[in-house]
Amino acid sequence: MQRQMFETRAVDMRLHERAACRKGFCHICGIDEAGRGPLAGPVVAAAVILPNSLCITGIDDSKKLTPAQREDLFEKIRACALAIGTGVVDNAEIDRINILQATFRAMTEAVSQLSVPPDFLLIDGPYKLPLSIGQKGIPHGDALSISIAAASIIAKVHRDRLMCRLHQEFPQYGFDSHKGYGTARHYEALRKFGPCSLHRVTFKGVLPCLECRGDADQEPV
Repeated sequence: MQRQMFETRAVDMRLHERAACRKGFCHICGIDEAGRGPLAGPVVAAAVILPNSLCITGIDDSKKLTPAQREDLFEKIRACALAIGTGVVDNAEIDRINILQATFRAMTEAVSQLSVPPDFLLIDGPYKLPLSIGQKGIPHGDALSISIAAASIIAKVHRDRLMCRLHQEFPQYGFDSHKGYGTARHYEALRKFGPCSLHRVTFKGVLPCLECRGDADQEPV
């Protein structure tokens, strides 16, 4: 039986940026978030404007990279980007307005922090922000656009560093290892100590543990 051969084509990570350039846009901003799924901590968004001539190998969806690769690319992107903005929305606001709206708020805040005003936005996901700027939502954009991929790296590293700092306040939960995601270790700590002030109490993984809250905000002896 004849074997069928399939050609694997590399993704053109600048396709969407070039399309925007052809329409006359100059400062094209990629936007992505980190932390929609965890049980604790904030959601963090990043907005990144890269120069057209940028040549950094390895920029990709942050989920495909190792922590060491993300840290290395984080510093390279910060050194080369025309502008970077970050937005952070904490767990209390997530509980108040829901995670999707909190994500949009973090993204909007990230754009507002840019030192160079963008004239076109490329957003990870099928979304549109409440901004009077030309924009395009791209599902799985962090694997299809270099600008969005760069934003995903900035957001992920920023949030991971933040969760490591918060671990110092609540070491019993192990935020430095799982960054607030629902791992077996995290669920075990929730059952033992109950939620602390960083937990998203509207998330179903946290709700059953509310009655165990007790003195969770106190460091264990």
